[in-house]
Amino acid sequence: MLKAILFDLDDTLLGNSMETFIPAYFQALTRYMAHLIPPERLISELLRCTQAMQANDGTGPTNEERFAAAFFPALGHDPDELRPHFERFYAEEFPKLRHLTQRLLEARPLVEWVFGRGLQVVIATNPLFPRSPIEQRLAWAGVPVSEFNYALVTSYENMHATKAHPAYYREILARLGRQPGECLMVGDDWERDIAPADSIGIPGYWVTDPSDTPPTDDVELAGQGTLANLWQWVENGAAEGLF
Repeated sequence: MLKAILFDLDDTLLGNSMETFIPAYFQALTRYMAHLIPPERLISELLRCTQAMQANDGTGPTNEERFAAAFFPALGHDPDELRPHFERFYAEEFPKLRHLTQRLLEARPLVEWVFGRGLQVVIATNPLFPRSPIEQRLAWAGVPVSEFNYALVTSYENMHATKAHPAYYREILARLGRQPGECLMVGDDWERDIAPADSIGIPGYWVTDPSDTPPTDDVELAGQGTLANLWQWVENGAAEGLF
């Protein structure tokens, strides 16, 4: 019996193309920090240290700890000196990126419906960001943490692997106290949402065009389609097989 739904955030609950958003994010951050760190140096270290987090496989430190151990020594700054600047950036400048995203009308009623069925709800976003910008994007999506009691919101502070690793999904299961077959992963990224979840037995709903062909035929999908398709099935009472 289904007990928990794992929702990806960007391009699942929130319209947000990373190809557009990440360059704008880097531009805003490097501009804000330019008085302390040359922009080219900051981008280089951010990319290198993000790769260090991507390599986290669940056996070592949190993603935040992995990032900090690589980032601050390379820049020659004390973490206590730089962290307040990053916190102010997320409070003052990150909200200005909201215009790059689109609220999806189906996101809130779908999340409300899942909560209404008494299921645990996880925001299973790739934990490369701190909690603050993740909470902001949830608010932009219309499903803020202030209104929904999520069982877990994954962030770089609380996870020990990233979504490319099955260990990320095992950690979520351990936090929830659930078996793979009691969960459903809903996400748009085959390589980060669908395939690694399926590899440990969590079925997936692939958020994509209904006519898209899965990259491989060795993954058994619970379903596929847009978030609007999923909500239509729920509204029409046709999603019982999924949920």
